[in-house]
This record gives sequence, structure tokens and C-alpha cells, in this order.
Amino acid sequence: MKYFFNSAIKRDNHNDIASESVKQAIKSIISGEDPKAPLSDQRIVEILGQDDIKIARRTVAKYREMLGILSSSKRKKYF
Repeated sequence: MKYFFNSAIKRDNHNDIASESVKQAIKSIISGEDPKAPLSDQRIVEILGQDDIKIARRTVAKYREMLGILSSSKRKKYF
């Protein structure tokens, strides 16, 4: 049953946002990053905070792993 229902992330303005929307936001942020200087999970938290999405770094890491996205150190391109 849990599969059919999304959890929600609280926002400061009292409008909740679906966790799937947060995952897509993380995916979008990472897809637009510089491959030579990938964004850390903490930096992603700060970017999401600008959109009034308050989320922990550990949650960003969990969602990133669920999306199959490597950590910033493993995403870095050296060439």
C-alpha cells in the first residue's frame, strides 16, 4: 500500500510538497551541475532551501541514492 502514497515534506509557508517532487528537483539540480565541480549534498540542501524546501542532508543523500545518482566525489569528471 505504501507504494501508492507519496510522503510529504513540510515547507515554511505551510504548503507540503510531495517527496517525489523533491526527488525530481534533486535530479534536475544535479543534471545542471558542472561535471568538473559537482554539487555536494549540503549544497543541494542550500539550493532547495532557496525554494523554501527544508530538507536534511541525509535525506538528500537517501533520495540521490534512490535515484541511482552517485556521490559528488564519484560524479566528478577529471577531463
